Amino acid sequence: MNLRPKRAREIELNLTPLIDVVFLLLIFFMVSTTFEREATLRVELPDASSADPVEESVLLDIVINAEGDYFVNGNRVINNRITTLRSAIRHAIKNDRSLPVVISADAMAPHHAVITAMDVVGQLGIERISFATHRVP
Repeated sequence: MNLRPKRAREIELNLTPLIDVVFLLLIFFMVSTTFEREATLRVELPDASSADPVEESVLLDIVINAEGDYFVNGNRVINNRITTLRSAIRHAIKNDRSLPVVISADAMAPHHAVITAMDVVGQLGIERISFATHRVP
């Protein structure tokens, strides 16, 4: 009969798989994060000599590119029909009619596309509309 106490085995913790997973997560988030919003849509804004900067943190951003396509808060509107644009804006404002709207139209955008955006915003009862431009010195 063996009366000596059995020696407990020392627990060994291998950190290599944990470090590998942390590095993979770090690489994933670095690659999937967007750093600049302007990188997705290129719009040449018209010039203006008297432009006041808009300093609102929450606003509705409507972008119109040179082809006349609409983007509401960075999301492309499926087609250029007024009803589709109206529903996209209504969905973006969520019944907050005091939300300021900035229309960023390309300098070569069709005039009717800008007027259509202004008309839809006015029909929804939004009164604070401004246009994005480049300031000319």
